[in-house]
Amino acid sequence: MFLPGQYQTLTIHRFTSVGAYLGEPDAGYDDVILLPNKYLKPGMHEGDEITVFLYLDTEERPVATTQTPLISLGKFAWLEVHAVNRIGAFLDWGLEKHLFVPYAEMVEQMEVGEKYLVGVYLDCQSERLVATPRITKLLDQTNIEVRVGEEVELVIYNETELGFQVMINQKHGGLVYHNEVFRPIEVGDLTKGYIKQIREDGKIDVSLEPLGVASIEPNSRKVLDAINRNQGVLKLSDKSSPEDIERELHMSKKLFKKAIGGLYKKKLIVIDKNEIRATVQNFEPEGPKHLRNKDDEKSA
Repeated sequence: MFLPGQYQTLTIHRFTSVGAYLGEPDAGYDDVILLPNKYLKPGMHEGDEITVFLYLDTEERPVATTQTPLISLGKFAWLEVHAVNRIGAFLDWGLEKHLFVPYAEMVEQMEVGEKYLVGVYLDCQSERLVATPRITKLLDQTNIEVRVGEEVELVIYNETELGFQVMINQKHGGLVYHNEVFRPIEVGDLTKGYIKQIREDGKIDVSLEPLGVASIEPNSRKVLDAINRNQGVLKLSDKSSPEDIERELHMSKKLFKKAIGGLYKKKLIVIDKNEIRATVQNFEPEGPKHLRNKDDEKSA
């Protein structure tokens, strides 16, 4: 069975004037799919195996291609709008026939030249591939494949009153709460995160920091950020003068000692006579990693 939107390795059964017909090794005469001449490469022979992408051509016929699209069935990508008409939008996904977004699937009016994060599904009635910016409907909250504490890849795709909705490993949906965001982030960012909690209803809470770091109070975080900015070492200690601490961190010595005490208990720092050092597992030479993947960057 040929399922549009997926890659499949097929065998070349025969060549014709319009291209090569591909199928399973024991496929019948009619149980094949066309690979048009323009996708044939020198040296192809009957009996060869070839990996192709399957979709419907401009006349809604199943066809194979050796081109690599920007997205496939069940996946997500930022795609540019090629055209908009009375029935929907058409996205450039790297193939000759553009990918369709019905008006009913739009969250907002799509504009030509703009990029949108979309997922792809197979429309049961038309049996054609359709794109949707309604990311949540395609995410799986039943078969959870992550565990608490695991580092994951996030795409931030929406902001709500509670926080930022994120896509986890291109499979699941999660939420980063506003009060747990300690660095600038925006919709469209690609970054790393950590699974904080998996609820019984399948909802997932996500942290942008490792769980040990995410749980520290604000003054401890301020000290830790200062350590990271200074290549893992802060020239202060519990013996430092109140004036030095105020000048460096803008906090009292009492609050400073409480903050470093908390970090020490979590084994995030080592306190020496004249300095504080981050532990190896905590130190990030350039601060928290934050990969940006916004529309203007994608067009580069």
